[in-house]
Amino acid sequence: MAVEPIGIGLIGLGRHGMRYARHLGECAPHARLMAVSRRDAAQGEAFAVQHGVRFYHDYHDLIADAHVRAVIVVTPPALTSAICMAAVRAGKPLLIEKPLACTGTAAKAMVEAAEAAGVPLMTAQTLRFDSVIQALKAEVSKASRPCYVTATYRLERDTSVRKAFVECGQPGMLLEIGTHLFDLIRFLTEEDVAEVRCEMGHSGHAASETRALVSLRTTGQLSCIVDISRVGTSRVSRVEWIGEQVQLQADWVQHHLTRLGPQQRVDEWSAPPCQTVLETIRAFLTALQRGGPMPITGWDGYKAVAIADACYESAATSRLVRLAEP
Repeated sequence: MAVEPIGIGLIGLGRHGMRYARHLGECAPHARLMAVSRRDAAQGEAFAVQHGVRFYHDYHDLIADAHVRAVIVVTPPALTSAICMAAVRAGKPLLIEKPLACTGTAAKAMVEAAEAAGVPLMTAQTLRFDSVIQALKAEVSKASRPCYVTATYRLERDTSVRKAFVECGQPGMLLEIGTHLFDLIRFLTEEDVAEVRCEMGHSGHAASETRALVSLRTTGQLSCIVDISRVGTSRVSRVEWIGEQVQLQADWVQHHLTRLGPQQRVDEWSAPPCQTVLETIRAFLTALQRGGPMPITGWDGYKAVAIADACYESAATSRLVRLAEP
């Protein structure tokens, strides 16, 4: 039996939004891009004409389109809350690029509204779908509980990326980069974060923070260290699962996984690069078609933002901050 494609409305056609648009073309016959919305009307209309889809300058009109059955949001986080609420009122399922919102308060309101209306909401924490992270998750499931976990993500300097976070009223890096690692800690440990202590620094005359060192403790009393920065000229990624018998090291930039065992035994292997955005879209569509739960929930997105909130508070007060239950 032929599967009727899910009509998708895409809100946001910037650099990352274009990745979603491109990958949606690879999701046939399960989905079809029906309409797009972009604040730059000229570029949005040009894309629509080129790809044979509808263009709406006002995202409310896109959401109201009867041919749009689900909405993908790839906008600056200052816009996601209003878009989410409009889609929820219209009963349209949502996939929202991380961070889910600018603050934990806003993210919580979005999730609660979607739950109350029975509208599926997925957060696009795309790093979960990386092939190396998936391989690490499989190894972690076979390993004993670690002594501690570390996660590092250092990106090259790029002030243009952080401009998207100015409207949030936050410097940006913890939302931009940190939410990847905060979610990764929860994904690997399967535990929530209970408390954080954060130190931040600036480089030169930078208006926003360029580095942060975060100490986390999970609800299961596991210590974790998160190191994020934008101070260099290249990318470094690493997550380490440090146990008494086995240590696991994963690098999703170099697509490499290492397992260090007793007697200095080392096992190494590489994973092929993975199109994480494409896999995220496919997971969203599969959940919609099966009527099952979203693989990465709105609450997952909320918790990553809430951890970022706690980090900003800790850095500002030089104190340990405990996270409240949602």
